[in-house]
Amino acid sequence: MNVFTGLRKEISHGGNIPPGYQLAWYEPRRRIGIYFPAPLHWLLRALRELNHRVQIAVKAPRIERDEVFQMQRAHRERQRLAEEYARGYMAGWHECFHTCLDAVEEEIARVDDAWQIGTLLPAPKPPRKN
Repeated sequence: MNVFTGLRKEISHGGNIPPGYQLAWYEPRRRIGIYFPAPLHWLLRALRELNHRVQIAVKAPRIERDEVFQMQRAHRERQRLAEEYARGYMAGWHECFHTCLDAVEEEIARVDDAWQIGTLLPAPKPPRKN
């Protein structure tokens, strides 16, 4: 591969691309395009892609381990939804409780006014003239 490193050109945005060179691949982390001579860039891109896919396949977990990961992910999602539901339920319960408490306090305040004897008795009627 040392032969290819002499042909490799790394060019950032706005750089001048040498004549006869084509983009083989782009590295977003470094923000650099890797360029090689025209027919060679396809071959090197294909080799890089093949190498990447082989590494993914080799590093992939076994089927049993993958199933465990999926079960754990599903369990975490159920737990998250249950906690979200519980938070909403408790918030609604607290809101209802405070609304009922305000209504009871209003009623108690109104009942205290009723114990004043003047509010219980009707207003006296004027005497009748015959």
